[in-house]
Amino acid sequence: MARLIIRHETRYTYERPVGFAPHRLLVRPRDSHAIRIVRAALTLSPPGATRWLYDALGNSVCWFTPRGEASSLSIVSELTIERYPAPLSPVPVRDPQTATPIVYDHTDRAVLSPFIEPVSEDRDGVLLQWLRGQVGRPDEPALDFLLRLNTAIHDGFDYQSRDLGAAQDPSHTVALGSGTCRDFAWLMVEALRRVGYAARFVTGYLYCPEHSGIRGAGATHAWCEVFLPDLGWTEFDPTNAIAESSDLIPVAVTRTPAEAAPVTGAIYGDGGESRLTVHVDVRPAESIPAAA
Repeated sequence: MARLIIRHETRYTYERPVGFAPHRLLVRPRDSHAIRIVRAALTLSPPGATRWLYDALGNSVCWFTPRGEASSLSIVSELTIERYPAPLSPVPVRDPQTATPIVYDHTDRAVLSPFIEPVSEDRDGVLLQWLRGQVGRPDEPALDFLLRLNTAIHDGFDYQSRDLGAAQDPSHTVALGSGTCRDFAWLMVEALRRVGYAARFVTGYLYCPEHSGIRGAGATHAWCEVFLPDLGWTEFDPTNAIAESSDLIPVAVTRTPAEAAPVTGAIYGDGGESRLTVHVDVRPAESIPAAA
């Protein structure tokens, strides 16, 4: 078990005061057997009405409507959590559902089908050609294949930090040979869907111990979850070639990256030039000095 403190600050500033439409916040993990929320605080400026709900995928969503007009919008989420990673143990190969191609039980498949169907285009076959080079022997255990693909993306692509902008199309990431964490996560999700796996896009936070070599800390992070018979939804982070790690702190799971933004909303009026700053800090709870 790891106890961590997370501070996630999002701040928008404008040249002139503006009004605010409702904003959708995805900043709070859902309590589960893998994560327990010890403390949660949300500081909002300007203040306004909040309403909490679970969306269709079980994500904890806060709808926030700031009151009045202001030249800035600040959203600060502070969490203390306990993280319990699941052990990543091999599934017996004698089960035919654990070999490639993957086979899901029909009751599972009814639920998983939206995560099996690819979303992105690959008109020139760039992604498919790359994927063919990753597929191994037909009897390779699914877990072995997933770990190998996770490592192949980490080793075969250059990591480049990019704070803003949508995730690249997977075919573009392959052609470019580089990307950021959301690009690599989306590449793995869409590649696996093309060979019949149920995969989904995950956003959250990443604990990065000093000198660990972990990539993608200091901001929100993204990785991939794959559904496996007998193991369920299993985490793979191709940015760092890790799986089922306590360093990964999931907040939201979605079908596409566009649905996973931590903050979405709109403003009323002409605010002129705007600026967005985001800061994320994840540290062990014991590193915080006790109150006097």
